[in-house]
Amino acid sequence: MTDLAFDNAPVGLIVLEQRIIRRCNLQFARIFGDTVAALTDLPVFDLYPSPDDFARIGETLQRIDPAQDYYSDERIMRRRTGELFWCRVRGQSVTPDQPFHSGVWSFADLSDDRPVVSLTPRERDVAILTCRGLSAKEIGKQLGLSYRTIETHRAHLLTKFEARKLPELVAKLSGMPF
Repeated sequence: MTDLAFDNAPVGLIVLEQRIIRRCNLQFARIFGDTVAALTDLPVFDLYPSPDDFARIGETLQRIDPAQDYYSDERIMRRRTGELFWCRVRGQSVTPDQPFHSGVWSFADLSDDRPVVSLTPRERDVAILTCRGLSAKEIGKQLGLSYRTIETHRAHLLTKFEARKLPELVAKLSGMPF
């Protein structure tokens, strides 16, 4: 029964060991545009839009408090065809003292609600932190940048997403109607 639930879950599921996909379900294969067999034993690196994104997420995962239940974010990933798309990722390590040793992760495709707009890695960071409700000063402190630099990145985001004000930008970034 466990295999039936895992294989046919309505959300993409994977089991990772050292950031290599050891097992995935049918929905994960559909989301990433390949077969279960082709994705099994694939380094998850191959599904990131860039080496920088892979490294940044890896660094973030290593800083997570082991007592925290699970990790969750929304990020851009890459299908096997090369197409970029927004994805909600949730998961946890089953070996908290070694975050990459073994983990279980879920993936939900958000592309119907959130189109991909070409962003620099820094714009992506600012967009994510803006959606979390952080002020320009708080984002600047977290990223080691001045709040004026953050405001410049936000101005670029407003233009790219054709938003007039910050609340409209947040709505567009989060896939909410405005």
